[in-house]
Amino acid sequence: MKIQNLKKLGPGLLFAGAAIGVSHLVQSTRAGADFGFGLLWALLISIILKYPFFQYGSRFALATKMSLLDGYYKLGKIYLLIFFIISIGTIFTIQTAVTIVTASLATTILGDSQNLVILSTLIILLCFLILLFGNYKLLDNLIKIIILALTVSTLIALLVALIKNSNSFNFSQVFPYKTSIIFLAALIGWMPAPLDISVWQSLWIIEKRKSNTISFDEGIFDFNVGYFGTFILGICFLSLGALVMFGSSVGFSDVGSIFAGQFIELYTSTLGESVYPIIVIAAFTTMFSTTLTTLDASPRSMYKSSQLLFPKTNLLDYKFWLIVLSIGTICIFSFLLDEMGTLVQIATVLSFITAPFYAYLNLKLVTSNLMPSKHKPSKILISFSYVGLAFLTLFALVFVKIII
Repeated sequence: MKIQNLKKLGPGLLFAGAAIGVSHLVQSTRAGADFGFGLLWALLISIILKYPFFQYGSRFALATKMSLLDGYYKLGKIYLLIFFIISIGTIFTIQTAVTIVTASLATTILGDSQNLVILSTLIILLCFLILLFGNYKLLDNLIKIIILALTVSTLIALLVALIKNSNSFNFSQVFPYKTSIIFLAALIGWMPAPLDISVWQSLWIIEKRKSNTISFDEGIFDFNVGYFGTFILGICFLSLGALVMFGSSVGFSDVGSIFAGQFIELYTSTLGESVYPIIVIAAFTTMFSTTLTTLDASPRSMYKSSQLLFPKTNLLDYKFWLIVLSIGTICIFSFLLDEMGTLVQIATVLSFITAPFYAYLNLKLVTSNLMPSKHKPSKILISFSYVGLAFLTLFALVFVKIII
């Protein structure tokens, strides 16, 4: 690939940076540790069947020069209003979840004696300042380095784990029931990412186009690079959990600082203590990228929604939502500080239940008259989308029936 083409990569890697955080570091690794390769089916099905709906976010923005939020509004104000209400109920939980994981990993660098509330607050403030005084270009460049560092270290760790493994592989697939169904919903909900990130993707493309000219094909390629990366790393993290922790007497803790230590141990036990600093930095920077991209994207989407829904007010701008999300996240740290696993599950299950809504809207948009005919999806991709929509809807209904 030519250097000038590498410079055009951006929104797809931002997608990967947002996705790889909790869904991979936490959910995929825990799936492998608790079920071995038994939930590989869930990971594969989720990533494969969600592909069209994530791709439609990029496709729509590239073809129309509008974000998905503009599209939702043009389909009907009620659709954007529903998005706005759902987002109000999820952005604080999601931001808190990813920030606590980041702060927990920071304790492995600074020491377990560090106060997680203070660390989480400092991380939010740092991200706040970067976004307030920085710009999209800084975020765009930073994420490329972070993703590369984590990918290399993860692939090396998996290779060493495979070499050291002396046991035969068991690929028998399982379907967990009762209490474990919540974890399954959480895994599917955020694998490779919540579907509302397709909205973020479209907004990042619009922002990227302000500084770079991106053709339709280049934009789709950028998305595919990021998406395929999350696919590979999802399998890697699940495999690491299965190879190193499954069948042992050790399970992942729901307490953030303990989980962080166990996650780092997962790498050092296979690669050796000498790589401890590299792994810690790679894991922390990856989660920091998730915290940063989430803190950027949520206010960006809320601002755009506010512009469309409440055009007569100028108060609900990007800075307003950035401040509200930062303060709101800091305020709720103390309530679920020691329940990182529960907090992550709340956020991921909410994403799982709302996935059919976003899938339906994205499919409706790219097949509507708003979409130029030459850029509409192929009949095969549309047919595949209906399969994915049916899966997400039926599984959500089954989940609701089981837990009620």
